[in-house]
Amino acid sequence: MKKLCIAFLCIAFILSAFTLYARDVYTVSVNGAINPPIAGFLESSIKKANKDGAEALVILLDTPGGLDTSMREIIKEMMDSPVPVVVYVAPSGARAASAGAIILLASHVAAMAPGTNAGAAHPVNIGKEKTDEVMMKKVVKDAEAYAKSIAAQRGRSVDFAGKAVTESISIPARDALAKKVIDVVADSVDDLLAQLDGRSVTTKKGIVVLHTKDAKKVALPMPFKFRFLAYVSDPNVAYILMMLGIYGIIFEFYSPGAIFPGVIGGICLILALYAFQAIPISFAGLALILLGIVFFILEVKIVSHGALGIAGIISVVIGSLMLVDLPGSALSISVSTIVLVAVISAVFVFGILSFAVRAQFLKVKTGREGLIGEAGFARSRFTAGGKGKVNVHGEIWDAVSEDELNEGDEIVVAGVDRLIVKVRKKGG
Repeated sequence: MKKLCIAFLCIAFILSAFTLYARDVYTVSVNGAINPPIAGFLESSIKKANKDGAEALVILLDTPGGLDTSMREIIKEMMDSPVPVVVYVAPSGARAASAGAIILLASHVAAMAPGTNAGAAHPVNIGKEKTDEVMMKKVVKDAEAYAKSIAAQRGRSVDFAGKAVTESISIPARDALAKKVIDVVADSVDDLLAQLDGRSVTTKKGIVVLHTKDAKKVALPMPFKFRFLAYVSDPNVAYILMMLGIYGIIFEFYSPGAIFPGVIGGICLILALYAFQAIPISFAGLALILLGIVFFILEVKIVSHGALGIAGIISVVIGSLMLVDLPGSALSISVSTIVLVAVISAVFVFGILSFAVRAQFLKVKTGREGLIGEAGFARSRFTAGGKGKVNVHGEIWDAVSEDELNEGDEIVVAGVDRLIVKVRKKGG
């Protein structure tokens, strides 16, 4: 009996050891600007890794930067995670710039692939108004203190953290390892996991020893919700959606009952507003865009020989350049997108919209109103104010004539009263 108990305990120990060291390593990929959808995706991934008891969560990062608020949300979730979060800047050629650099510093394990770089975390103001010099200094000091505190807590280079914010310095992978900015340089995820095996890290639950050498990699795909919102949140996409929304509503206004342009326009505007709530826009730029739209409307109402249309295009282009005034940033609107919208605007104004508006002024060609002004001939003799028959559009109508008519005389329809047309002698 004693031997049986010992054997049972040995089997239980082996099974528990296998369970302990065979846990999965979750991986996620982030390629693009750090914005609310990306923050939501990473937060949900960290929570899932903790719920499932994963060995670690590896974030493959390639970002030009992003929003401070989204960055801080991600870092708070990382700091609060019992499961180690590894940030791996990869593949070669990738970068962790601006907000990405601070996220790298905040990870339990910071890693980079050869040929990558990190840094350039100086905050840049975007919004409705330009921040004055004194306020901008406060923003920089706050960002510097935040970066330094993160680096100090993780035992990484505080000097680099400060200079990345204040001087926008950037550092390649090998130098980052030598200066203790990161912990590992790895050629691949498999190489990374092999190097992490046996490493001790401090998480919320204390010191954790990583067992990653033979761990199974499980990739967590980004759910459609976050992929869609991340795509819409791209400033270029949001800008195009805003312009499509405006044009759709204008087209619906000039062609009531079309329905489709108005519905699509409304949806596009709502999606654009969602994106711009995270990226505050310049009121001056928006005002210029709206002024350009007014010029477009006036172009089809007033004969300006194209002057108002050209003024509208210029106004839209200048307003678009000012809408998100952050040249070279991941949150800026590209010049190629602005040019594309300007061309589409020109086609819209001088083409589609002008046809729609002019159609409102065309003579009605159907129904009772369509008969007025139409020519025909008398099928019988009419006295002035008398009744008879006329032929209009190949049809025989009862008619009342204002003039005296003989059979065969040419007539013009002057009005319609139910099924009786009022006619007059053509040329009379």
